Amino acid sequence: MSRLSRPDARVVAVVAALGALALLVTSVVLRRQDLLGVLLALLCVLLTTVAGVAVSAARQGADPEPADRPAAGGPAELMPYGLDADTLDALDSRDALRAVRDRQRELGGLSDR
Repeated sequence: MSRLSRPDARVVAVVAALGALALLVTSVVLRRQDLLGVLLALLCVLLTTVAGVAVSAARQGADPEPADRPAAGGPAELMPYGLDADTLDALDSRDALRAVRDRQRELGGLSDR
């Protein structure tokens, strides 16, 4: 038994978009306001979502992110105390945060604002 090859993301996007368009036209032409109309609308939304995800996968596959990307850090003036979010989460006590600020002032790394 042979395995089927996985379709390309662009093919999936085109097929899903055409299916969603066909369902949308069908639901507009039929103008059903019963269970069939709701089912057509839900299938249209599902196929539109699949098309969007497939387009996103195709874009990501064409332009992959570098594996060794540096961590995003803000400018030094936006982070005046040299603390990141994890450190601030650990220092939920005001006394501990005040101690860190005092230590920074003693080392000369922080000017009073």
